Formats: sequence, structure tokens, C-alpha cells
Amino acid sequence: MATTPATFSTRPKDPQEDLMTSVAGEDQGTLPELPPEPVMEANKLNVFYGDFHAVHDVDLRFGKNEITALIGPSGCGKSTVLRCLNRMNDLVAGARVEGEVTYHGKNIYDRGVDPIAVRTHIGMVFQKPNPFPKSIFDNIAYGPRVTGMKVDSMDDLVEQALRGAALWDEVKDKLKQSAYGLSGGQQQRLCIARTIATRPDVILMDEPCSALDPIATSRIEDLMMELRSDYTIIIVTHNMQQAARVSDRTAFFTAKADETTGNRTGLLVEFDRTKTLFSNPSDRRTEDYISGRFG
Repeated sequence: MATTPATFSTRPKDPQEDLMTSVAGEDQGTLPELPPEPVMEANKLNVFYGDFHAVHDVDLRFGKNEITALIGPSGCGKSTVLRCLNRMNDLVAGARVEGEVTYHGKNIYDRGVDPIAVRTHIGMVFQKPNPFPKSIFDNIAYGPRVTGMKVDSMDDLVEQALRGAALWDEVKDKLKQSAYGLSGGQQQRLCIARTIATRPDVILMDEPCSALDPIATSRIEDLMMELRSDYTIIIVTHNMQQAARVSDRTAFFTAKADETTGNRTGLLVEFDRTKTLFSNPSDRRTEDYISGRFG
């Protein structure tokens, strides 16, 4: 289970009706308008790649033990925002982040904050499964080993992580075999297990089901909803039905083109409870997107 550190060292015939029949959790209507216990916040977040202004003034709050979905058309900045949440954009040449991203009140972009430590507490699962060219066991043990995490038993930790990712029963007799021998869906669950092995507080997922078949996608979605009891999850998805099925809150992004250069800057249009955003959006742009009028 995650711990809280003190410091760092596809379009349907009737889209709206179909989406609303699958919104996750009947109790969402009781959720407050904004998360009461934000684990992370983005305040006036701006992202630049050289002179290109990729994301403009994003304000978001991510609630404890909630799943937040970031949706919107291609090029609207949602994956860029996700990568800001654990400083993955530090690895992109020419990227610059302005504003604040706080984790338990601490700005992760403050001078002296170690980005490796940030990524230990805020793990990430990528769009395409990316197991290491190692055994299943060594994939899970890799993070704890390289970060120097103190564990009583690596065997127990590996089992715990694989159980947490609903993969243990499928691989317990082949832990020494290459992770490349697993199916695509199993590889993605392995990557989730590898992420939770370092005991993060937050899990970021960048379109984790886009490369998977419907059965594997359903397994991952079920897993996300199970993991919510222990983690805060933030997911980027192009699949609005998926956002409706699994998330507690949804943020809708769009992009505005510069009249001079044609460059498109990502903007946050609306952030609300998932049930509210899909049934009664407050912005016409949101309604147009979820009804299939654009995007």
C-alpha cells in the first residue's frame, strides 16, 4: 500500500446516451465539485518546447484514491500535462515548465527536488507495454534495487506486486522466464506491477489500453478500479467510454491554433465529476466533443 512521504530526496450512434449508461460508480453524484483531499495540484501550468507554447494555464486537483481521466482530441496537451506530473518532460530536449505542480503541498519543480525521487512516488505506465529484456522476476525487482529500497524479502515484494496487478496466478511458475514471452495484456499488467513495486502514491497511465484487445482492455480497467483503493490514478485516454467507465472525475482539453503560426496550444476547458461532465457539461466545446461534433 502506498505511503505518503514528508519530503522528496471510438464514436457511438448516440454518444451521450451510450456514455452515460457506462459512467463509473453510482455514487459519483455525491462527490464534491473539487477533490477535498488533493494529493497533487497543477497551478497555472504552462509547458513550452523551445518557442512553442504547448500547454497554457492548466489548473487541476487530483483527489486521493480517485481516478481522474484526461480526455480531448489529439494535440490538446493531455499527455504533455501527464508527463509534467512526474517530471518526465525533463527528459525532452528544449522542454520548459512554468507554474507549479505540487505533491502533498510540495512543488516538485522546486530547486533541489530530485526528479528520480519524484518518479519513485509518482509512477508511470506508458501507452505501449515496455517490459525490460529481463526475467519476469527481475522486471519487478529492478525498481526497488536501483532505488536502494529496503525490503525484508524481494521474493515477497515481487509476489505482492504481481498480486496487486492481478498477474501472480498466471506467472508464478515462470518467474525466471523472459517477460517478452507474455501476451500484450500480460506485459502491460507486468508494467503496472513494476510500477507499484516501488510503492508509489500516484500512478500515471498514458493511454495504457490503446495497444490492447478488448479482453485485455477490460482486465486493465478492472485492475485500475481495484487499485484505486490504494492509489491515486491519473489516466490519459482517447476512449471516452473508458473514461466514463473507470474515472471519478474527468478533465476535457482542447487546442487553440495561433492565427499567425498555426501552432496549437493545449487548453483545459472543463474539469468536473465524470457523471456531470458527460451528462451536463458546462461548456459548449465539451458537449460538442462528447457528442462527436468534432475531434
